[in-house]
Parts: sequence; structure tokens; C-alpha cells
Amino acid sequence: MNHFEPPIKWADHEDVAMALYEKFGDDFTEAKIYRIRFTDLLEWILTLPNFEGTREQATEGHLEQIQAKWVYEWRDNQ
Repeated sequence: MNHFEPPIKWADHEDVAMALYEKFGDDFTEAKIYRIRFTDLLEWILTLPNFEGTREQATEGHLEQIQAKWVYEWRDNQ
């Protein structure tokens, strides 16, 4: 399958959250997602395929938004 996917950037909170959900599935419940340390979350995001952003561009706001969207994504799949 060789279809082009545009790169994911820091501002693409929902896309990042969907990628995290695809990666971890139901390993993380809502409560667990909210307890993830931002340092861990940052590392996981930086290793997502197709993610084009740097550690320096990460902000607490981005991480908070991604965390919240990940919870919504998890809820939608329950």
C-alpha cells in the first residue's frame, strides 16, 4: 500500500491523537491517558510514522490538546 499521506505536524492535534490510538489501542484507558507524563507523550509523538515536528516546537498547549483528543478518540472506540 503506497498511498501518500501528508505529514502530521504539532498543530494537527486530532491526527496525532488518532495515530497514538492506532499505536496503543486500548492499552490506555481514559484515566491512564490523562496520567501519561508529557515527557513520555512527547517521545511517543516524535516516533510516530509521518510525524514532522521537532522537540523544540512542542508546547504544553499542544501536548494538552493531543492528550484530550486521544481521550475522545478512545471514547469513540469504546
